[in-house]
Amino acid sequence: MTTTTVEPARFRTVLGHFCTGVAVITARDGDDPVGFACQSFAALSLDPPLVLFCPARTSRTWPVIERAGRFAVNVLSGDQREVSATFGARGADKFASVDWSPAPSGAPLLDGALTWIDCALDAVHEGGDHYVAVGRVTALGEVSGDRPLLFYRGRYTVTEPEPVGELFTWPRPDDWF
Repeated sequence: MTTTTVEPARFRTVLGHFCTGVAVITARDGDDPVGFACQSFAALSLDPPLVLFCPARTSRTWPVIERAGRFAVNVLSGDQREVSATFGARGADKFASVDWSPAPSGAPLLDGALTWIDCALDAVHEGGDHYVAVGRVTALGEVSGDRPLLFYRGRYTVTEPEPVGELFTWPRPDDWF
């Protein structure tokens, strides 16, 4: 097996060209809400319905979410840059500036999110300097027609509305999640 050294700065630059959605993972520590901004969220399985996200090993919020065993994924809308910045920072009460209501699990659902996914923690795997947390989906929110908040090349962005005649259709829907 050949070992190649990949410089972290170059790795970040190259992978920064892969556009990601922005979500906030939330849970409850007793009565106290906790949460953090997350770009590493994805659908994992349709049957059973599973999702995954990847918290950093250094996260102070992740151990609380892991102990809770239940969490919600809040998919942010294009006008929630401030929400993402707040939940991406350390310190201050992140919930002081955002309204929320409880999901069926009790995890906070942020007002203004495009949609939400309520989950029970199913598995946790080690993944380098992160963990891979797998959630079993237990409830789903309604969807909004708003545009999503995206992160691309180190910056927030949103999609542009597409002309109706130029919509891309995947030719083989069985190959796409």
